[in-house]
Amino acid sequence: MATSKESGGNKNSTSSGNAQKSGSGSSQGPAKRGFAAMDQHQQREIASKGGQAAHQKGTAHEFDSEEARRAGQKGGEAVSRNREHMADIGRKGGESRQSAARNAAAAAAAAGGNGTGAAAKGSRQGTKEKDRDKTE
Repeated sequence: MATSKESGGNKNSTSSGNAQKSGSGSSQGPAKRGFAAMDQHQQREIASKGGQAAHQKGTAHEFDSEEARRAGQKGGEAVSRNREHMADIGRKGGESRQSAARNAAAAAAAAGGNGTGAAAKGSRQGTKEKDRDKTE
């Protein structure tokens, strides 16, 4: 029967234990400590206290409407540079408009109508043409 003294004592067992811990720790990343180890509720409470202190001290930053507008514009410019993303957005918008028109037509058909009036209402082009005819 082998004892820990015969296999090299505690020195070998701790070094192999450390090797196992560092091996498994490296794949999972370092253990969370301090603020990161707290649950979200605790983090929010502490952050809130910091924000309140900054407002009381007068050093807190508050967006005015002009600064918020510039920030939004900057974000929109960054997003719009991605042509593929913008094409996806446009495609989804077209799909939702088509499905809305189909749903309206189906509802009108179920109500006993022919569905043409409901489909025209779901389309922007149809309403623009009607509005143009009324003004002339």
